[in-house]
Amino acid sequence: MLKHLVLLAVTLVTSFAPLQVPRTGDPGKRGYTDADFPRIQKLAEGVYSYEQLRSAGAEKFTTVSLFVVTSAGVLVADGQGSLAETQRMLAEIGKVTKQPITHLIIGSDHGDHTAGNAAFAPTVQVFAHPVSKAILEKGGTPDTPRPTITAVDNKLSLKLGSTEVQILYLGRAHTGGDLSVYLPKEKILFMSEAYLNRIFPAMRSAYPSEWVATIEKAQALDVTTYVPGHGFVESPAILKEELETFRKAVLQVIDEAKRLHKAGVPVDDAVNQARFGDLETWTIKSSQAGTAVRRVYLELDGKLK
Repeated sequence: MLKHLVLLAVTLVTSFAPLQVPRTGDPGKRGYTDADFPRIQKLAEGVYSYEQLRSAGAEKFTTVSLFVVTSAGVLVADGQGSLAETQRMLAEIGKVTKQPITHLIIGSDHGDHTAGNAAFAPTVQVFAHPVSKAILEKGGTPDTPRPTITAVDNKLSLKLGSTEVQILYLGRAHTGGDLSVYLPKEKILFMSEAYLNRIFPAMRSAYPSEWVATIEKAQALDVTTYVPGHGFVESPAILKEELETFRKAVLQVIDEAKRLHKAGVPVDDAVNQARFGDLETWTIKSSQAGTAVRRVYLELDGKLK
């Protein structure tokens, strides 16, 4: 009888055990289809993440934006990768709140986060790092709102109604002007492309070693929820774990390129010889690994701009 009860208990525990979500940036491996996006999640009162699918060749992954609804308007951190995608995001925000969008923070100046910025009203206040501002002024259309305020110092604080928002420059990482958005009361940090959740470290304009230092500065902050610029938005505990996993991934890429560089392997050969262990299965590895090796070689040779 006791044996039967034990077996029944084990069966019940197994039956109701929570399903383990795969740790991957691949939506297909998580069981998602295109119809599941965009995906909006409420992270705290008035704070939401927005995930939209984008393609890199045959692979798909998410681009993440953040929006904060306050009594003084809506702050958006990072747009999306096209005018249509950004217009769709603004329409989805409009279903959550009737407050106007008043502030736009450019965490990354790359096109997958800025190419649709013409969808924002010309009255929106746009914040960017000076490096990003210079890059963005070379592109866009006449209707694209230009950065009007640059976060020159390490921190710029905004008060929107009763909501405090801090724009942080933690150092160069994925670009030369990465900005993060910090909500100290909610303990939420949107890191834009300085944090890629299970997405292979993309380095076409990165500063590899400085990227590691930037992540470590973020980890030292009083944060409960770290929000990535690509990859899935998950539970606070998993996001914190995955930020450390990503820090180690950047180091892994650097160490492999260093090994080949020290051995005197020419960069073109190093691109083909590099092996990244468990990172081989990460999303967009096939398109980004060679670029990452070349970027680390530039850093090692003192040739980064």
